[in-house]
Amino acid sequence: MNAVALGPLVFSTERLTAILALAVFVVLAELLARRVNPRLGTWAWWSVLIFVVAARFGHVLEYLDSFAAEPWRVLAIWQGGFKVPNGIVAMIVFTFVYFRRHGALLRWTVLPAGAGLVTAVAMILWSGDVPPAVLPDEEFATLDGQGLIPASLTGQPVVVNLWATWCGPCRREMPMMAEVARDNPDTTFLFVNQREDARRIATYLATEGISLPNVVLDRHGRFGRHYAAIGLPATLFIGRDGVLRGLHVGEISPEMLLSRMAALD
Repeated sequence: MNAVALGPLVFSTERLTAILALAVFVVLAELLARRVNPRLGTWAWWSVLIFVVAARFGHVLEYLDSFAAEPWRVLAIWQGGFKVPNGIVAMIVFTFVYFRRHGALLRWTVLPAGAGLVTAVAMILWSGDVPPAVLPDEEFATLDGQGLIPASLTGQPVVVNLWATWCGPCRREMPMMAEVARDNPDTTFLFVNQREDARRIATYLATEGISLPNVVLDRHGRFGRHYAAIGLPATLFIGRDGVLRGLHVGEISPEMLLSRMAALD
């Protein structure tokens, strides 16, 4: 399972895992704060903040050149991009500093930290691995009037972007996706539009001045159902053997896109 829908909201399993683990961590710490010492509650909230900042900072440092060109994207955490080990180390250091004069309280921090860890592991086991789905072997029409059988692309790395013109996050990431596709000819990109007609798609691309390779028309959402992808945008990463290797739900950053493309090779 790659994503979970909660009403109108769609979360990738990675993001939902992090949210639930941190929520369990904070709730248990607050309960202990009421029974043991109020400092435990303050410690928990600061720990979460430090975890997020340190994990994000680690990711930004790794791709500093990219972020230097668009500094505002440092705050675009909805695109993903966190180095979890950095965040965990920062939390541990903060914990020992915060309780340096209250050593007796350190043992109580093990309970919320352990509960958060167990929650994360349980979510990972529950979500399971990415299903070994292969490229569809049926023919799809393309915007230029040709036909395309995705399975014929086996033998090369493929990135599939499921999108629609009405989808705000799709529109935000589309210029970046077009640029990456143009600059990486060794990877085949498929831009599979979901449930819209050719005229609407062509008008949008012409109005925005976006040039895309391999715009696929999927009027009935067959591609999305094939990969059990819920929510848009969704970016699929497919290895040379034609098997799905990863799926990112929601707007993706150029750093995440390029790193997952590199992993395909």
